[in-house]
Amino acid sequence: MRALLLAAALLAGAAPTATALAQTPTATVTAPATAFEQDRQSILAQAGQYRVHFDMRENVSFNADYDPMEGKLSGGSEIVRIVYDKGDKISLQHILVMEHEGQAIVIKHWRQDWVYQPDSVLTYVGPNEWSLTPVSADQRAGAWSQTVWQTDDSPRYGGVGRWTYANGMKVWTSEPTWRPLARRDAVLNPVYDRYLGTNRHALTPNGWVHIQDNMKMNGRAGGEPVAIVQEDVVNTYDRSTSYSPKAGDDYWAATKDYWSAVRDAWDAAIAVDGRVHVQEEAQTGVVTGPPLMDLAQKLQDGEVSTEAAIAQARTIIETATKR
Repeated sequence: MRALLLAAALLAGAAPTATALAQTPTATVTAPATAFEQDRQSILAQAGQYRVHFDMRENVSFNADYDPMEGKLSGGSEIVRIVYDKGDKISLQHILVMEHEGQAIVIKHWRQDWVYQPDSVLTYVGPNEWSLTPVSADQRAGAWSQTVWQTDDSPRYGGVGRWTYANGMKVWTSEPTWRPLARRDAVLNPVYDRYLGTNRHALTPNGWVHIQDNMKMNGRAGGEPVAIVQEDVVNTYDRSTSYSPKAGDDYWAATKDYWSAVRDAWDAAIAVDGRVHVQEEAQTGVVTGPPLMDLAQKLQDGEVSTEAAIAQARTIIETATKR
């Protein structure tokens, strides 16, 4: 986990340097034949090689005792690769590829899964708890769910929304979505304990942007959560050939079978009761983060076989999700 914490420190400061190499080819986008295909191409267009800029700003306090924090700016280098494309199901894996003191640092980052007209979506229902929530026929008609997973493929949040194409924009907008705290906030032990956010993914001439309108809420007392402060987050993905993606692609090639089995293990844990309980942890998201990420690194380093790593990962997930 040392690399993960170092990467977090780099992202919190100035953007790291990187070496130059031609960009790895990404998904080919052609003229859409249907609205469904236009949506698919908009999702697939997020794959590629990027410089990412993170802009986070608390704006309006709704609590007399809380003053909004100063804005935070950071950046990094990130590749987005297609895990699978099954037509109405698409998965995109984000991988940070950075350089520090001449050494490549690769961190498997978040994953986004898209499903067309889903019957249910995995949602965050409160501290340490996620549940499959039914999606009504009216809500899912023509819509896509987006489920976001943490670095170790444990759940983060899920929501449902639609792609629209008015005013020269290609944008997906979610309905209000409950989310656990991000590391940047969780490590501060803040008065709020969750977000209620609206997410937008919009394509730009040079990539795409993820815009979040987050209301930071306090639900610790039980009952209806209380608003503390509103936050805007703008994460801009600009296509770049200013660094080599090779280290990230090498990592993914070495570990993708392991991570496929990890995804299956999480799906199995969720399927037991249609929900999953796993302890959150401020530094790493949930308690399974360090051991699952460490196993992937050992696998790439040749210290453990894929089969052995998968067996250990299944035990870790089974143990962490037992009630």
